[in-house]
Amino acid sequence: MTWTDRLAPSLAPSLDDFAALAKAAFDALPEDFRRLTGDVVFRIDDFATDEVLGSLGIEDPFELTGLYQGVDLSRRSVLDVGGTQPSMVFLYRRPILDEWCERGDVTLGELVEHVLVHEIGHHFGLSDDDIHRIEDEA
Repeated sequence: MTWTDRLAPSLAPSLDDFAALAKAAFDALPEDFRRLTGDVVFRIDDFATDEVLGSLGIEDPFELTGLYQGVDLSRRSVLDVGGTQPSMVFLYRRPILDEWCERGDVTLGELVEHVLVHEIGHHFGLSDDDIHRIEDEA
């Protein structure tokens, strides 16, 4: 066994690995929920861009694990059809990995699912407070 063979199991999951985790998490959601989500584009990046972090007033890129960008379903109108950018859910690999390592009480798949569902909640028009209240009641 070479040193790279021994190292490989301890390498951090790649962007493609995260995409597979996100797809599995989304596919495991109830069909009605997935259908209501519509044509949201899911994207995995290492970090949010400096522009995004600046617009949110976030200095430490490790503080943002996910982001919803788009017009949420509660504010769309028939006039928006064809004239808006697609709604997107971003998952940020490095901050998610960092949180996963720090917590140690959830699997990486569970944490990816949590961030994904949280951001989809914003797509449905829920605020952070709404989402946290739902999580606390679950």
